[in-house]
Amino acid sequence: MSTAEHAAPTTTDYITHHLTNLHVGHGFWTFHLDTLIVSGVLGFLVFGGMWLAARRATSGVPGPWQNFVEMVTSLVDSQVKDTFHGNRELVTPLAITIFCWVFIMNAKDLLPVDFLPWIMEHVFGVGHWKAVPTTDPNLTFAMSLSVFCLMIFYNIKFKGIGGWLHEVFTVPFGPWLAPVNLLFRVIEDIAKPISLALRLFGNMYAGEMVFILIALLGVWQLPLALPWALFHILIITLQAFVFMMLTVVYMSMAAEHH
Repeated sequence: MSTAEHAAPTTTDYITHHLTNLHVGHGFWTFHLDTLIVSGVLGFLVFGGMWLAARRATSGVPGPWQNFVEMVTSLVDSQVKDTFHGNRELVTPLAITIFCWVFIMNAKDLLPVDFLPWIMEHVFGVGHWKAVPTTDPNLTFAMSLSVFCLMIFYNIKFKGIGGWLHEVFTVPFGPWLAPVNLLFRVIEDIAKPISLALRLFGNMYAGEMVFILIALLGVWQLPLALPWALFHILIITLQAFVFMMLTVVYMSMAAEHH
């Protein structure tokens, strides 16, 4: 083999390797397997654990896990109650799902950047593996588009098709400027899922990039990695909270009558 084949990867190669998804297919039908697998496994673990806590819940002295689940549920429900003034039977579970799932996916960013890729390469023979699902815009856009569909559903559920169309064509300038009202409404509604997806993706991608750059420092990364990881705990929590609260706000706006 040539010397070039044994050469150590360059900085660009290292960064590209960590930011490339394991995928199958081509074009529109490309599936990012690492994103699908990691997000699915994390969702199963988190919500499976919450299901177990609900199954084993006791009215007596609760255990640590039951205490934690009740604390998270109560916190999210109080936020929904302050923002959404209609029937919360769907919105509160949706908010809990979003907050817990986005938080645990973001938290993968706290693992060493080489940990999972090394395991996948040396144990399973996988060349590329992105460990943080929220650094993949496909996932953040999929979640935001799901929120967008629920927003349309809530508009129709609370206002009826006629009431919703009346709002689309008459707010805010009245029926005489229906085309302008429609244009403004289309821009407003399209901007919501785009901003929701890009905000989460941008913050998590930037955070992962900083971790990768710190890892390139070798032994000198230790004084920088810990402070950044501690600061990043605030970022991953805040991004999960923001995604959840904006979803609740959009549901509240859809349920309100002008």
